[in-house]
Amino acid sequence: MELERLYFSTATITKWQMLLKPGKYKNIIINSLSFLAHKNKIQVYGFVIMPNHIHILWELLALNGKEMPHASFSKYIIHVIQKDLKKHHPMILERFSINSESRYYQFWQSNTLSIELNSAQMTYQKLNYIHNNPCQGK
Repeated sequence: MELERLYFSTATITKWQMLLKPGKYKNIIINSLSFLAHKNKIQVYGFVIMPNHIHILWELLALNGKEMPHASFSKYIIHVIQKDLKKHHPMILERFSINSESRYYQFWQSNTLSIELNSAQMTYQKLNYIHNNPCQGK
């Protein structure tokens, strides 16, 4: 992903687990998007938070320190959720345990999808998809 480009991004929870169902985790996502937007790191045009994935239509405006803003966003969300799970729901945290030298848990599937939107037609199609995603009944 590059700065000053519009993207449709999808991030999915490992094994499609319903990690994002609780309102407190949705609020973490919303607050993180709001923080980065107020710091002029991103511009959000639309998003939806589903129980096991999120879709965001956004523009990356500036680095967040040394990181791209989407990387900071993903890391921060999982850091806060992991901390909450460790304290309040350790049995659920164990569902995300992995055997790796670099980390103990994996929350996001590694195949995060980001598509650059280079036309108004693509942009409106993806925005419409975001708006209708909760209505799909899956």
